[in-house]
Amino acid sequence: MTKPLIAIPGRRSDEAKGHRTPVVSGGRLYADAIQRAGGLPIVIPPTDDIELIRATVARCDGMVLLGGGDVSPTKYGQVENSRLFGVNEFTDDFEIAAVQHAMSLDLPILAICRGHQILNVALGGTLIQHLENYEVHRDTMHLVKLADGSKAAIAMGTTTPMTHSFHHQAIDVVAPGLIVTGSFEDGTVESVEHTTASWVVGVQWHPEDTAEEDPANQALFNALVQRATR
Repeated sequence: MTKPLIAIPGRRSDEAKGHRTPVVSGGRLYADAIQRAGGLPIVIPPTDDIELIRATVARCDGMVLLGGGDVSPTKYGQVENSRLFGVNEFTDDFEIAAVQHAMSLDLPILAICRGHQILNVALGGTLIQHLENYEVHRDTMHLVKLADGSKAAIAMGTTTPMTHSFHHQAIDVVAPGLIVTGSFEDGTVESVEHTTASWVVGVQWHPEDTAEEDPANQALFNALVQRATR
């Protein structure tokens, strides 16, 4: 059986250890989790060439959207009203274009942390720019409550997964087509899924961080790759 190609919209960096030139990266833990699930991770170099983005995404069978810096408020019709980190509108535009085309092809998508937020913004939703109680979401382990029968709960085999959280923003207005399927005890949106797509799941936590030791978090990648297998 041919292994499915899982697109990872990559990031640019001016430097990286062991490289003389600027680099394109995709995050090893994500790639490792995809490989354990039986997929082939393919990092897509960022570009503003829309046709190139579409052509590359069309060659793939699924997509994982990475964590990272904050999404520019201009992408959801706001101005900056809190301290933001790592904003890069070039990266925002690239990832929004990539996920929108993946959605148009009905590719399975697992959107993680920033990727979960990008998914919401790409489909017309907004973000909370800074959580007042961000300390309980910043580099902590906590339980998430998932809805019975949700795609995330089915994949993970539990409605109360233990998750690694590392964020200070969250979904505010949920985009058309998405529904909330998981939350933290303070009401923060932790999981969404698309109502008509075959398999599009966003999670606010970082399943890749614990996937090697935690079968429930690895199972999100397994479910993605299973849906991507043609």
